[in-house]
Amino acid sequence: MATKTTEKKAAAPKSAPKKETATKAASGTKPNALQQPLKPSPELAAIVGDNPLPRGEVVSKVWEHIKKHNLQNPENKREILADDKLKKIFGKDKCSMFEMNKHLAAHLKS
Repeated sequence: MATKTTEKKAAAPKSAPKKETATKAASGTKPNALQQPLKPSPELAAIVGDNPLPRGEVVSKVWEHIKKHNLQNPENKREILADDKLKKIFGKDKCSMFEMNKHLAAHLKS
């Protein structure tokens, strides 16, 4: 009776997916709305700085401010309790995290 010998084949390494963002940026295409630098108002500049920033970075810096100063409502984490700087942006003492972007958009200009 002949026994079968099995040889293990080495698995071919899988190639990583190509990142198209670097390719598109190198080709000189126009940035999308989230990547376009926007100038913050003086009120918003007190939190994020006065240099033009993409909308995504503005939101990230506002969240850094919120977490650094512990401004989320402990009972409802979706609610932001505004400090003096955020009151100037929100126009009120509390704001939900979903309506925050609406208030930030009013303080950003291209």
